[in-house]
Amino acid sequence: MAQPPKKQKTAAKSAVAASAGVDTALVEQLAVIATTHGLAEVEVERAGLRIRVARHGAPAPQQQTYIPQAAQPVAHAAPAPAPVPVADTPEAATPEHPGAVKSPMVGTAYRRPSPEAKPFVEIGSTVKAGEKILLIEAMKTFNEIVAPRAGVVAAIFVEDGQPVEFGEPLLVIE
Repeated sequence: MAQPPKKQKTAAKSAVAASAGVDTALVEQLAVIATTHGLAEVEVERAGLRIRVARHGAPAPQQQTYIPQAAQPVAHAAPAPAPVPVADTPEAATPEHPGAVKSPMVGTAYRRPSPEAKPFVEIGSTVKAGEKILLIEAMKTFNEIVAPRAGVVAAIFVEDGQPVEFGEPLLVIE
């Protein structure tokens, strides 16, 4: 048995959709919008008729990175800071240390409030419980990371502007 050409199948589907009062041109426009913008689905309602176009197996939208204006390099700014030195004692230098402060979220860690400012803390800094020690930018929002307890900063594991994961050690407070 020969199958009808694809055009005939499409025409048959269009005839069924038209008899149901569906605007096929609108469906096609929604499909184009979903594809163009990388959306998994688009839904619209007109005159009591709701049309939803879903793309199953659609590729995940590309992640966009936002760099806040304060964190963007400036042509006349000082050179980038050198890598953070790690504490001399091997115990303090391990991320598994009991005093490790871990990231509560995924985002970008900032050790200073602005590129020109000095860091919140350095190795050897004494901190009080509740004192701001870092910022983590997530979804265009800067979240203050505070010291969970008082102590001395023994090691810092992140650079200024470094992406961090949930649970990743940021620094050690002894």
